[in-house]
Amino acid sequence: MVYLSLSVIAGIALAELQLHPQRHPVAKNVGTVERAILGGDPENVDIRAADGVLLKAWYIRPRKADAGDVLMLHGVADNREGVAGFAPKFLEHGYGVLMPDSRAHGESGGKLATYGLLESDDIHRWVSWLYSTQHSRCVYGFGESMGAAQVLESLNVEPRFCAAVAESPFSSFRAVGYERAAFYLGAPPWVGRTVLRLPVEIGILYARIRYGLDFARDNPIQAVAQSSTPVLLIHGTRDINILPHHSELMAARCPSHVVLWEVPGAMHCGASSVQPVLFWRKVLGWYAAHSHEPLTTGSVA
Repeated sequence: MVYLSLSVIAGIALAELQLHPQRHPVAKNVGTVERAILGGDPENVDIRAADGVLLKAWYIRPRKADAGDVLMLHGVADNREGVAGFAPKFLEHGYGVLMPDSRAHGESGGKLATYGLLESDDIHRWVSWLYSTQHSRCVYGFGESMGAAQVLESLNVEPRFCAAVAESPFSSFRAVGYERAAFYLGAPPWVGRTVLRLPVEIGILYARIRYGLDFARDNPIQAVAQSSTPVLLIHGTRDINILPHHSELMAARCPSHVVLWEVPGAMHCGASSVQPVLFWRKVLGWYAAHSHEPLTTGSVA
C-alpha cells in the first residue's frame, strides 16, 4: 500500500513536471551578438495551430537561397535561441532557416508540452507555410533532443520532408519515461524499467484522464518505420540524458532509409562540439543527397 500510494503521488508529479516545462522567454530585440550569429535580422512569423494556439518563429532567408529550407526544432525547456547557433552554417550553404518556439515554449502559446502528440500537426503547418509562402523547393527537418523526437513523430502526418536529421531523439515516450524517472533519482536505467515502472504508467494514465493526452501513441520509432523519409540519426555514445539505444533501435528497425552516426565521446546533443567538421559534412551531405522535389506540397489544413 505504501508503494502504491507513493507511486500515485510520484506519477502525478512526474506527469505535471513533464507537461509544464519551465518557459524561457526569447530576447525581445535581436541584439548585435544575435545578428552576428544569425547573419542578419530574422523575420518574425507566426501561424495558428489546429487548436487555435499561436505559434511563433524566426525565419531567415539567405542572399542566395538555392538549397531549400531547414525547419529547426529545439529541446525541452528551451526556445528557438537554443538552435540558432546552427543557423549560420545552413545560411552559408544557401538554406533558409525557420526556427519556431515549440508550443508551451518561448513566445509560442499553449499550456502543455506534448512531445509530438500535438506538435506533429504544428510541424505540418510550419512545413506548409514554407512551401506556400517561401515557395521552398525542399524542406528539411532538423531537431535536437525533444525537437529531434518531434521531427520524427511528425512523419506520421508530414510526408513532405525531403530528408531529416535528428540528434539525440527518443524512440518512444514510454521508454524514455522509464529512463528519465531513474535519471531524476540518479539511479541506473534498470530501476526505471522495474521499481519506477508503476509511477511512470500512472503518470501516463493521469495525463490521459486529466488532459486527454495518450502518450502511449507517442512513438517516433513507429512513425519512422511507417515513413519513407530519409533520416540521419546522430547520437553521442556518452549521452546519459537520452541513451544511445533509442537511436540504435530505430536504425536497426528501418535500415532502408535510416542511417545512424554514433559519435564517440559526445554527450547529449554534443556531436557538433566533439566533431564539428564531420558533423557538418554529414548533415549537409545528407541534405544534398536527398534534394529531390517532394511528392506533394499540400497546404495548411
